[in-house]
Amino acid sequence: MTYISKEEKKIPIDDPSGKWSDLYLMPEWEEKYYDVFTVKKYGKWVMLKALKKEYADNPEYQAMLEKEFDVRYNLCHPNIVMVNDLEVVPGVGKAIITDDVYGYSLRRLIDEKRLTPKIVHRLQTQLLDAMEYIQENHVKHIPITPETIIFTEYNENLKLTNVGFDQSGKLSEQDTRADIESYGKVVNEVLDNLPTSLPRLRKIAHKCEDKKSFRTVADLQLALEKRASSQLYVLICVFIVMMIGLLVWLTFKE
Repeated sequence: MTYISKEEKKIPIDDPSGKWSDLYLMPEWEEKYYDVFTVKKYGKWVMLKALKKEYADNPEYQAMLEKEFDVRYNLCHPNIVMVNDLEVVPGVGKAIITDDVYGYSLRRLIDEKRLTPKIVHRLQTQLLDAMEYIQENHVKHIPITPETIIFTEYNENLKLTNVGFDQSGKLSEQDTRADIESYGKVVNEVLDNLPTSLPRLRKIAHKCEDKKSFRTVADLQLALEKRASSQLYVLICVFIVMMIGLLVWLTFKE
């Protein structure tokens, strides 16, 4: 299950059927209009996203919850938290049911100084893959932040939450640019909290916040791939030079 901290509390749940048990409110994941819970459904951990009490009886917000379910239900990507159902849960009300994720938010990893090279790599690959998938499906969503990015415990795979509240025939350039700007902000904050300097990645992150730079996720991916390719080229050149030097040395030695 998504790990429970001292800030999260167990909530009594009255369900004679035994379908639901072990309900926890998770303040770390809450949104403006929604509370997020983790709970066991037939003994298996899942997550719930439900309207806060002050919005729960409002038809406008109920429609908003149902619209998000409709948008997200058909999305399927390995780096997006999957939506499974929309159900009424005792003590919670109508809720979007999603897979549970064994891991921690990027926000927590930053705050606890637990960033790793693999996490940085996932931001350059898996996060961009998820963003590209969302844009290809013309999905509108709240800005991507460290709070909406989860890394699994064992292999540090990235999972993106809150990936859609509406869907259109085509996203505007403003929508696609907003994703790139959000990406730059996330990467810059991660780089601010690393014990080492990554100047090439920093340069790209700064460019993401420049409205005249990358227009699409594909442009951003290409820039990152070029950086990786140039680094590989340098390493290959160094290796060749070393091998030539070794051959020359062996020739003169003989």
